[in-house]
Amino acid sequence: MAKYLHDLASFAFTEQCMKEYFHDLNFAHVGCFKATLSKFLGLGIIAGSILVKVPQLLKIFHGKSAKGINVASVLLDLFAITAMGSYSYVSGFPFSAWGDAVFLGLQTVAIVYLVIMYNIGTSIATAFLAAYASVIAAVAMNIAPAELLWYGQAMNIPVVLASKLMQAYTNYSNGSTGQLSAATGFMLFFGSLARIFTSVQETGDSTMILLYICSTAANGVIVSQLLYYWNVQEQAAVKSKKKK
Repeated sequence: MAKYLHDLASFAFTEQCMKEYFHDLNFAHVGCFKATLSKFLGLGIIAGSILVKVPQLLKIFHGKSAKGINVASVLLDLFAITAMGSYSYVSGFPFSAWGDAVFLGLQTVAIVYLVIMYNIGTSIATAFLAAYASVIAAVAMNIAPAELLWYGQAMNIPVVLASKLMQAYTNYSNGSTGQLSAATGFMLFFGSLARIFTSVQETGDSTMILLYICSTAANGVIVSQLLYYWNVQEQAAVKSKKKK
């Protein structure tokens, strides 16, 4: 029983912090406060990631349309999530530092499938799904070369920026955010912002830290567009009512 409790506690506390808190009763340890805060924040991000893209999924599914969603953008977003998760898994980073990539990846795959299905066709969407599943299987079975995963992670910064900026340009060109979900946009922004802190605390990996800084900035652009075009649509609706 004690072993199970120890394993459970290890999700929230490092070995050193368990000693400081439960053995030495030193609750004022600054280093452990930061480490524990990072752990809980990471677990909170993972819990939130389970549903973060569900509003976007439902909006596409119920609308039976992927209007306003850039196909290349969502594919690049999926690449970034997959590369980061695979790199972190192979590197042995704590699950609390990257576990949200699992749930974000599953939801993003579903979004990509729907976008391809509505914009191109079901057969192409199914072929994509099979190809992606084979990539994940290769990573899970440690078949994928570690060096390749490192390069994939290194490419993530330009990929994330390209993904978000392509979507931002599509929004600008359309004069609206189309089927983009505001709830998903805001959750992604605050999630990537929190990940800057957890990456510093739990991985110390400069590539991951820089990735989340860039991701936060890019998500901020999308969020600002969601706010701007929401206000524009509200004003247009008010003017339309006055004319009637």
